[in-house]
Amino acid sequence: MKIAVLGAGAMGGLFASYLCRHNDVTLVSRHEEQADLISKEGFTVLEKDGTKEIFHPHALVSTKDMEPQDLVILFVKSMANESVLAANRSLLGPDTYLCTLQNGSGHEEVLRKFVPEDHIILGTTQHNASTKARNITRHGGSGMTHLGCVTGDASRLQKFADCFTSCGLAADVSDRVQEMIWNKMFTNISASALTGALQVPLGYIVKDPYAWSLCCQLIGEAVDVAAALGMHFDKKEKILEVKTVCENAPDGLTSIYVDLKNGRKTEVDTITGSVVRAGEKTGVPTPGHSFLLKLIHAMEGRSRENS
Repeated sequence: MKIAVLGAGAMGGLFASYLCRHNDVTLVSRHEEQADLISKEGFTVLEKDGTKEIFHPHALVSTKDMEPQDLVILFVKSMANESVLAANRSLLGPDTYLCTLQNGSGHEEVLRKFVPEDHIILGTTQHNASTKARNITRHGGSGMTHLGCVTGDASRLQKFADCFTSCGLAADVSDRVQEMIWNKMFTNISASALTGALQVPLGYIVKDPYAWSLCCQLIGEAVDVAAALGMHFDKKEKILEVKTVCENAPDGLTSIYVDLKNGRKTEVDTITGSVVRAGEKTGVPTPGHSFLLKLIHAMEGRSRENS
């Protein structure tokens, strides 16, 4: 299978590396130096058990001379989706499937501008990875990757799930992928978003009564919105899950915290923003999320003013 992975960060590098075991894989980077390094030295994956493996996907910056692929996977920051896809249109043909395994929800709003809706794959993965160097990633955890579609019968995606599984990325196809995406979002839309706004680690969210009250409010609003969309979650269970995440990683710094601290634009529109948009669509009030979305954007604006 011909596969292109857009985004050569930790997760993009991990998936491109594993998938190139049995496929023709191209890893697309924004940086010429990184692409050259991967071409010369390969991409190294460090496993939790101390072992490592060097993989050799093709690495490019420009794809203008490439043919359409069977599958294109997005692993860039979600706010870059449209510009990255526009710059790599040559990869998208009439038979190309476009897959997102990114955090958050609502990515299909952009993806449908580039491929037909029945060629969009929405997914979520339990794998996680962190960057050690430009061509080295630490594989921090494994698990299932779930694939689903926006419209039509999800069983037609089985060939992609089989492809992933054969390369060591266990995958399945589900008609409940939207529910799985939302289930994964609860920590991101509550505790993680608050760590960014408050510029504190995860442990602070459960220790401070005001922060924890806000966190529980955000979870409750998201549960209500999900119910209006036909997805039913238990509020007490979700609160307990988020509390456990915070307690198990008290010094944890989330990506939204790091982005705001370093003056970068965040992915808040596809995380908190997805709850706000879904609330507007279903008529469910989301005052906490609406305020938090504006606050984080205001913090991004502060960074631009100081630059």
